[in-house]
Amino acid sequence: MPLKDLPPDARPREKLLARGPGALSDVELLALLLRTGIQGKGVLQMAHELLQIVSPDTDGFGGIAGLLHATADDLKRVKGLGPAKRAEIIAVLELARRAMAQKLQQRAAFSDANAVKHYVQLHLSAKTHEVFAVLFLNAQHGLLAMEEMFRGTLTQTSVYPRELVLRALHHQAAAVVLAHNHPSGSVQPSRADEHLTQTLKAALALIDVQVLDHIIVAPGEALSMAEKGLV
Repeated sequence: MPLKDLPPDARPREKLLARGPGALSDVELLALLLRTGIQGKGVLQMAHELLQIVSPDTDGFGGIAGLLHATADDLKRVKGLGPAKRAEIIAVLELARRAMAQKLQQRAAFSDANAVKHYVQLHLSAKTHEVFAVLFLNAQHGLLAMEEMFRGTLTQTSVYPRELVLRALHHQAAAVVLAHNHPSGSVQPSRADEHLTQTLKAALALIDVQVLDHIIVAPGEALSMAEKGLV
């Protein structure tokens, strides 16, 4: 049903202004962003399809949480979603990432460990190749920077402790959080992950930089090795 045919109090924009964003469903919120549909497909139907689309690299976007991991190429598969709408959605997703980064910069990152997991998920979980990243933190554990440092299968030989030490010195970091993704979908740490964590922890200890955690992410999941007692 076109939005104009809905009762005024059921239209997403009017509903949001009258009752707040919490009153809207995921489909309604996304429809507000899309604004219009195409001939034969209303904006609510388009929003619904966008939340249900299946990606060839994952089991699907999985609603709003999954949509946060969508790429511009993923969005091309939605019929009627032109360049302007795709750009707007990607811009909103980037704003979400930057808002999370700002939150971590303005207060101690580990006052909310879940926020750190979510931040890493936003950056890494949708990537189809393995990426090793590092969050550099100040003495109060606020975020200084996040850098993707290595790509490819993670082994002791592919991640160079010397480069990580140099970047920690560059940022004058007091602590770091290690992070990488498992495109396969499992967040369980391998023996190689555990060995690499201890190798990097020993290297950073030489310059008095603490490894607080090693987070592994996959679409829809995140695991803290520190919570498992592996850091």
